[in-house]
Amino acid sequence: MTVQEMKELIEAIVKPLVDSPDEIEITEIESDNQITYRLSIDKQDIGKVIGKQGRIAKAIRTVVYAAGSNSSKRIQLEINDKKG
Repeated sequence: MTVQEMKELIEAIVKPLVDSPDEIEITEIESDNQITYRLSIDKQDIGKVIGKQGRIAKAIRTVVYAAGSNSSKRIQLEINDKKG
């Protein structure tokens, strides 16, 4: 799965969960053995994406890791709120 396809997958999962879908930003940081996708969302939506006891965040990560399992690099997903 390409970086662009992974970004689209993350966006497709997160968009229906949030009140401000236009505020979603996904950036990738690539190193030798790892790709980190940094998901930034509106501060008001952070609870919706993380869910009770982190269940939604864990489910999102499970899907992302499964989609990237054929990659030779390790995949990570960070969920951050936008400052300001």
